[in-house]
Amino acid sequence: MAPRAFAELTSKDTASFFLVGDTHYRADEKDFSKMNAVSADYNERLVGWLNKLPGTDFTKEAGGGTVSAPHGVIHVGDLIDSGDKTGPKAKMIGTEMKAWIADWGLNGRDGKLHWPVREMHGNHDGPHGDTPMVKEIIARNKRRSGIASVSPSGLHYSWDWAGVHFVALGIVAGDAPEVKRKRRYAPLGSLPFLKQDLEKNVGTSGRPVVLLHHVDVHRYSVTLPDDKVANSEWDYGDAQAFYKVVQPYRIAAGFCGHTHGRRIVRWNGTKDEKAADGFPFLNTDNAGHYSWPAQAFFHIEITPSELRAREFFTKDGWKTGAWTPQMWKLPIRA
Repeated sequence: MAPRAFAELTSKDTASFFLVGDTHYRADEKDFSKMNAVSADYNERLVGWLNKLPGTDFTKEAGGGTVSAPHGVIHVGDLIDSGDKTGPKAKMIGTEMKAWIADWGLNGRDGKLHWPVREMHGNHDGPHGDTPMVKEIIARNKRRSGIASVSPSGLHYSWDWAGVHFVALGIVAGDAPEVKRKRRYAPLGSLPFLKQDLEKNVGTSGRPVVLLHHVDVHRYSVTLPDDKVANSEWDYGDAQAFYKVVQPYRIAAGFCGHTHGRRIVRWNGTKDEKAADGFPFLNTDNAGHYSWPAQAFFHIEITPSELRAREFFTKDGWKTGAWTPQMWKLPIRA
């Protein structure tokens, strides 16, 4: 029986969800038709924890109370490991996709995961947007329940949970029209979609907004000469345009993955990670990477006035898990 039968949502005005990233489903390098055993084990156990935690108790050090049923699970990219590969290793993609879909499903009833999933692509899924994993996300968006808007490309999308508006932007928020340089990663129109989506679905309502992308933005919020920016994962011009687009709105938080480490800071449009102003920005750890056993993910609750974040971690590839002895409370600006 799915945990939804005994775990309740916190309240009607609280968005509750798990935030994961960088599962990096990996095929076996000697037999591309099979999954790497470590990757398969880590991720199967990860999904098991996501299923069984709702309805259990947080530790006192993590704030106490009961783990609420999530509206869903958000995955901020690098679902699989080989989506950026070419040549013989490109054959690994199909095996990895099949395993990821079997574990994660789509709307909470068609995979091992008991909750709806909202995923976006990372650089390992397809840095230029022309891979089977990216095409699969586009196809899934046609069947995904509860979506508010979808981009012209079919890849980026938005939705609402408990009055909070979420926008999934893929690798980076980019394609600012004033930036004419070639990007390292293709934004595929994510920034124009964000601008249009916020105007249409949020407007002057003052509703909290959550921004979701794979790559961390702080490192790339600094101007570079043209001969160096080509190597940047996020063009600084796109990063600055992104900040300008979201400024009129009540941003509850930005979330990303990619760095394989937890980080909780604020972003004010600059590289300053010690900024006291700006909106909360949470970078989640890898959740199922095959290269090492240490993993983690967040449980997030967003009320009309604050964001509450707790982290669940493992040191042994999800054989065991525990709550980090801390709860982060981040006020949402008026």
